[in-house]
Amino acid sequence: MMLTRQLIFRRSTKCVPEALNICRLSHKLSRHLPISNVLKQPVKPIVYRSIRQASTNSGVKKTLPLIIGISTVGGAIVAYNVLRKKESPAKETDEDEFEDKPFVQEHLQEDLALLEEFGPIPYLLIGAGSASYAAYRAIRTKDPTAKVLMIGDEAFLPYMRPPLSKEMWFAKDPNVAETLSFTQWDGKSRSIFYEHPSFYFSMKELLDNKNGGISVIRGKKVVKIDPAAQVVYLDKGEKISYKKCLVATGAKPKNLPLFENADNSVKKHVTLFRTIRDFQKLEKIVKKNDSVVIVGGGFLGSELACGIAYKRGPSGLKVTQLFPETGNLGKVLPEYLSIWISKKMEKEGVKIIPEVDVKAVSMKGKQVELLLSNDQAVTADHIIVAVGADPNTEFAKASGLEVDPVHGGFVVNTEMEARKNLWIAGDVSCFYDVNLGRRRIEHHDHAVVSGRLAGENMAGESKPYWHQSMFWSDLGPEISFEAIGVVDSSLPTVGVFTKPDEKEESKLIVDGSEKADDSKTEEKSEIKADTAPRAPNISDNYGKGIIFYLREDTIVGIALWNVLGKMQIARQIINESKSQDDISEIAKLFDLYTTEESSA
Repeated sequence: MMLTRQLIFRRSTKCVPEALNICRLSHKLSRHLPISNVLKQPVKPIVYRSIRQASTNSGVKKTLPLIIGISTVGGAIVAYNVLRKKESPAKETDEDEFEDKPFVQEHLQEDLALLEEFGPIPYLLIGAGSASYAAYRAIRTKDPTAKVLMIGDEAFLPYMRPPLSKEMWFAKDPNVAETLSFTQWDGKSRSIFYEHPSFYFSMKELLDNKNGGISVIRGKKVVKIDPAAQVVYLDKGEKISYKKCLVATGAKPKNLPLFENADNSVKKHVTLFRTIRDFQKLEKIVKKNDSVVIVGGGFLGSELACGIAYKRGPSGLKVTQLFPETGNLGKVLPEYLSIWISKKMEKEGVKIIPEVDVKAVSMKGKQVELLLSNDQAVTADHIIVAVGADPNTEFAKASGLEVDPVHGGFVVNTEMEARKNLWIAGDVSCFYDVNLGRRRIEHHDHAVVSGRLAGENMAGESKPYWHQSMFWSDLGPEISFEAIGVVDSSLPTVGVFTKPDEKEESKLIVDGSEKADDSKTEEKSEIKADTAPRAPNISDNYGKGIIFYLREDTIVGIALWNVLGKMQIARQIINESKSQDDISEIAKLFDLYTTEESSA
């Protein structure tokens, strides 16, 4: 079974009283409670066993309030189901079922008029993704009665992006595009949305509620910020005043000029991938077509290739992936491992064409034909372009905000602040890492970490960015890895892997682009360090190991290859700027010979 990660925020393990859980699920009552403590807890479904226990332990005098509570929950569930159906698109049969349509929020002008009368909103969050949601949680923890307004340009309430290219393609639910649910690492199903719709206030409810809360304006773009006046301008000229503001506008998928400038007949067969709508459209395309080509060999392209091949491979869908690198994730992993992944993916049903670019694109009958740089022609029913993303900094110039010329993104200090009372988080932030220098990171964990930090600082803290965020990828049933720090294939690397031998017990094998010192390895370890990556062999079993990334002999990045539960060790190594000379001893810390069962 493919290993997956749980994409929820870390929450306290302290138990919540049963009555508080009941109130938490109530359509009206839950949002009116101060949530400095409640937000730290998981939202637990009410089960009859718990209610019976509460009734037995509370006595007859408490039965009536409990019955009222149960009735409230029943009403909340009905209301939630109605709202949830509105949130998820209804199942249709026409071709435009999941097409992007302008989203117009009801009563927006009335809401903005109420807001203008109210005055500056205490906390304004621009962007409705993971970074903003993490900031909201942090703000409400520090300021339990905070009033928070979020603005997003999508039609959806805050949701997680990683499952769109990972777990949801492996879902057994044939209606996953409508249910928008996925299976977590623990086998339990959950919605892609962070909260159910009833969690959020209308504008009037937010402004009237003394205990604060959150409201979301959807389908609107911010086009300018005036940091001095603390005013935000929307795409139709509307203005919103704020006291403190976070920009977490995320990133948009890149396209290639060849496809951007193609005829409309070609463009109809080309998909970029980023949002829920993109997933819904692509999932439908995959169901009804016989062949797809994925252009791009990075995380997104490789995850989609594996997921689509798994979903439709048995029924004969032809999945082709092409890219200019020598192997999958070629910009991230050392060459030998990158090529090894490509060989594994081919076994999973993906045809890999490495070391090519697309020279021309045209229609050939009802299919798209790609002419490659090796003069090979590839045809397919649909093309998926997955060649990276650009940070959404369009309003930088109009707002007088600095964009980093090397990394992109808004320049911020170690507290994630760009200007007075203006913070930046997530994909769009270019921050200073005290250990690794100025960076910009496009990963879920960084969105959560930076959003939480920005939210805490908005609520009065003054904390620097010190936590090293991580990222992960799952490629088929045999490849799952986590990484932290600067993970770049242009850097020298040393990889330490376990490898079973028919004649001997397992031993460590080191592959790397830098010489390693044999004398510093255990007697049972065999060192094979070449000045150039050795030729990969599909029979090699890179089943479990560590890859160290070096800069001037200092470990600046670590990838954990099918090694789970050791990220804190890797984080400590990066923070302590360990030397290459220590690698043989450092590798022992990860205990590569311990099985997942024995370490549990």
